[in-house]
Amino acid sequence: MTASRIVVMGPSGSGKSALGAQLAGALALPFVDADDLHPAANVAKMAAGTPLDDDDRMPWLDVVATTLREATGGAVIACSALARRYRDRILDGAPDAVFVELLVPQAELARRMAAREHFMPSSLLTSQLETLEHLEADEPGVAVAGDPPLTAVVDAARAALDRYQSLR
Repeated sequence: MTASRIVVMGPSGSGKSALGAQLAGALALPFVDADDLHPAANVAKMAAGTPLDDDDRMPWLDVVATTLREATGGAVIACSALARRYRDRILDGAPDAVFVELLVPQAELARRMAAREHFMPSSLLTSQLETLEHLEADEPGVAVAGDPPLTAVVDAARAALDRYQSLR
C-alpha cells in the first residue's frame, strides 16, 4: 500500500508539479501545488528575483502541512521542501507524510526553467541549489531520477514508495 500523504520535493524545474499531478491521478488522490499556497508577498518577492528566507518559508510550510494533514484520505502535494528543517516543519504538522525527492541535473533544471512561464525566475536556481539538502536515510521518503520521461518517473516513484512502505 502506497503512502497517502505524499510530498513531491525538489528545486524549481525538477518536475514536482508534473509528477505530483500524475502520481495523484494514478493513486486516486487529490493534488495540491504548494506554489498556490504562497502568500502574495512571497510570490512578489520571488518574482522580483529575491530568494525567500526562513521567515518567509515557515508560515507557508505550516499551511502546506495543514493542507496535507486535513486532506481526508490523503493527498499529493508538490512542495520544494529543500532543507531538512523545512521537511521537519511539514512533518510537525503532518507526521505521516512521505517525501519523494526528484533528482535532476543542474543543466536540465536550468533548461526547464528557461523554457517555462513561472513566477520564479531562472536566476533563483543557484539559491535553490545552495539551500537543497537531499533526503537523509532517517527521513521518511524516497529519491528518484526526475529527468526520464514523465511516465517512467511516475512508475519509478510508485515502485519506490511501495518498496519504502513494505520496509516500514
